[in-house]
Amino acid sequence: MLIRAARADEAEILSELAIRSKAYWGYDAAFMAACADELTLAPSQVETVRATVAERDGRVLGFGTLEGEPPEGALGMLFVDPDAIGGGVGRALYEHIVSGARELGFTRLTIDADPNAEPFYLAMGAVRIGATPSGSIPGRVLPLLEVALSDDAALPRSVEEAIAAERAGRAAPLPFLLGPPPPAGRRDRAELPQPVVGGPVHRRWAALPYS
Repeated sequence: MLIRAARADEAEILSELAIRSKAYWGYDAAFMAACADELTLAPSQVETVRATVAERDGRVLGFGTLEGEPPEGALGMLFVDPDAIGGGVGRALYEHIVSGARELGFTRLTIDADPNAEPFYLAMGAVRIGATPSGSIPGRVLPLLEVALSDDAALPRSVEEAIAAERAGRAAPLPFLLGPPPPAGRRDRAELPQPVVGGPVHRRWAALPYS
C-alpha cells in the first residue's frame, strides 16, 4: 500500500469515496443529501487541506486531510472505501497524517468524529474532550476528540476541559490549573483558585500535600 499526497485531479474520486464511506454506516438518502457539500472536495482544496491518499495497485482505497496551521489544526476528513474497511487503511492514513502533523509543528489536532468512527479514533490514542455541532445536520451533535502531539499539548486549558479529560480517563495536570504552590510553610489554601467542589478535579486537588 502506498501513502502519498493527493492530486487536484483526484478531487472527484475522493468526494465520491467520502460519500460511499459515510453511507457505510446506514444513513438514509435524506441524511446523505444533507451531508453532500461537507463531503465534497474541490480541486482547489486538495492541496490546501493537505489531502493524503492510500492506494494499492493504482486504486485509491482511502484518504485523509490535515487542516489548519500550526500549532493547532484538525484531522478534517478520514474516509476508507467500504470494501477496504478493516484492512488497515484507516490506521495507515491516521498514523501518516499524525506523524506529518508533528513534523510540521502541530501540537494539537481536533477531530469532529462521526459517532460510528469514534471507537476507531479512541483506539488510535485520541481522547474525547467534548461535543461539537454537526456542520450538515441542524441539531445533531458530534463527539469532539483531541490528539495531543506534544507533552505541553496534554495540559488542559480550563477547569471544564480538565474535568472532561478525567471523565475520559486522562489525568488532569493539576499544577496547570492551580498555579504555583504556596510558599514553604503555608498551609492556607483559601487563596488558591478553587476547583469545582465535589468534582473529580476537586477531589484530586484536596489531596495535594502542600507544605
